[in-house]
Amino acid sequence: QVQLVESGGGLVQAGGSLRLSCAASGSIFRINAMGWYRQAPGKQRELVATITSGGSTNAADSVKGRFTISRDNAKNTVYLQMNSLKPEDTAVYYCTAETHWGDYWGQGTQVTVSS
Repeated sequence: QVQLVESGGGLVQAGGSLRLSCAASGSIFRINAMGWYRQAPGKQRELVATITSGGSTNAADSVKGRFTISRDNAKNTVYLQMNSLKPEDTAVYYCTAETHWGDYWGQGTQVTVSS
């Protein structure tokens, strides 16, 4: 089993930056890929960015050029660097981990961007 704990959310002004962290524990060797999803009020949950065990990354068009996903293998932690934040980025952000046995989700962290 894999446990995921997100942190780093908060209140920021438009144009500001935040870095979200996701600390993984448990059967870490089973993780094939990790990523970030977000869900805004009244909207469907959407994929934001992913990173594979080999280090390949991908990002949604809506955040490409502003958000960057990265990892620190020594700390078993994945990050989401969020720059040039917009009010439409306001959402609960969830960390995910994919294994051969199933997918795991963190509890979510709130990001609020004021206009």
